[in-house]
Amino acid sequence: MIKIDLDLCNGCGLCVRDCPLGLINVQDHKAFIADGCSSCGVCTRVCRRGAAQKAGEIMAGAVVCTACPVECQIQKGYEGACRRYTNEDGKLVRKRPLVTEAAEPKRQAPEIDWPLITGIGAGTEYPDPRPAPYILQGRRGEIEVVTVVTEAPLSYSGLKVKIDTNFHVGEEGAKVHHDGRVVGMVDMEEYGSKMLTIGGANLLTGRAGFIVARTIVDLANRQRVILQVDGGSKLELQAGRSPVIDGEEDTTMRVGCGSATVGLFARDLKGVVDEAIILDHHIIGLLSEHRAGQEVGMSYSGVVPAGRKSTAGRYFGEHGKGWGGTAISNPRDAIKEVNMRIGKAGMHILVTETTARKAVLFEVKANGHVQEVPLTPQVRQVMQRIAANCEEARVSVIYSGGVGGSARAGVTTQPVELTRAVHQGEVKLTIGGAPVMLLPGGGINFMVNVEEVVAPRAFYWTPTPATIAPVEYTMQRSTYARIGGHMARLRPLEEVLKGETDA
Repeated sequence: MIKIDLDLCNGCGLCVRDCPLGLINVQDHKAFIADGCSSCGVCTRVCRRGAAQKAGEIMAGAVVCTACPVECQIQKGYEGACRRYTNEDGKLVRKRPLVTEAAEPKRQAPEIDWPLITGIGAGTEYPDPRPAPYILQGRRGEIEVVTVVTEAPLSYSGLKVKIDTNFHVGEEGAKVHHDGRVVGMVDMEEYGSKMLTIGGANLLTGRAGFIVARTIVDLANRQRVILQVDGGSKLELQAGRSPVIDGEEDTTMRVGCGSATVGLFARDLKGVVDEAIILDHHIIGLLSEHRAGQEVGMSYSGVVPAGRKSTAGRYFGEHGKGWGGTAISNPRDAIKEVNMRIGKAGMHILVTETTARKAVLFEVKANGHVQEVPLTPQVRQVMQRIAANCEEARVSVIYSGGVGGSARAGVTTQPVELTRAVHQGEVKLTIGGAPVMLLPGGGINFMVNVEEVVAPRAFYWTPTPATIAPVEYTMQRSTYARIGGHMARLRPLEEVLKGETDA
């Protein structure tokens, strides 16, 4: 349960702001907790004065929820911090019923799933009111299919670059430079990967727009590009290849965060070591305290790892260029202390990373100090098992653009009808023959994996500045007529293919 030390509390209201159940209020400059507190511990972490304190005892009638590491103590008639479970007469009941029916996919005729030809090499008709360079019709089975293609200049375009690595590349929001000019920024981190955002309309129209456009196109065309992060790393990136960070090629992606690694391999580690610290810049895992360690029958060892505690067996790491992307360069520093009232001399503590590339084994002495000892064959076997479950580290490049603007005039005389038909699945948008992820909402915004584009060097840039992408719209002939297509410009596919062959 949670208690408020009124002598320490100054009524700042941080706990009121962050309480997930809204059960804290301030009266006379002091915080008070209403009935129903689940002891989730958020208030203890945000309180700057240590006034919110987690006591050891569990309130009478409360049930400990084990659905996540928070382990809420849910009182009778109340719900947990995530609001998924309620304590009904001493039993946790899921509040939302199971949804058993899935929506049927809004799949249109499969005949329009891919274009008759791609837009690569199609050229561009300018100004916008001109019909697109190629408006073709052909047959697939009994269906008359139309594909409209062009190489469209897109001012609203950019990249998402996914870098599979545990290495620290820079702080979120840090600017990314190419040839000394800003071309993007470090974005939020995804699971096991660092993300960059490159380009976008604001950077393309800025003073460094030319280099921004060139960077987008080089990466989209799967060329190697060297970038520098403010206060961070030098990056050598190429789609489909391993990243090179500060001159070091990273070939292995982590199997999961430190907590996930403990969860995945707790059974393998039990009996091999007495404790394991899995270093990771996101979540450091402590085996014996972790729910997975408890599940396989381990008892807490008394080891305290370096890091800021989140929940049992899970600690926040500090970013850096050390082990597991943390600031820890010496594995001995991963062990903050050993509580010898709980621990025992002779215990073996494994310190490793989520990729298992590096590992050190320590033995606990009678005074609580630790000494490095050789890795045992059993430990090496577990490290090999972890490493074997790590994927190849690679760079992925996602081109993002918007074709909901004036370029629609080359396709139709009714631009909004084209937009609607694309979102309704009646018109299939592809980029260089590659399927796209269509973003919901207004306009026609899409994302495409550049490695799925059917031919190399499919993207260009123009000094407006903008990027030029091969765009294809494929649909049934009846749909094209309905949305105001340039029907008079339709040409048979065979005629165009023959002309290209003759040329």
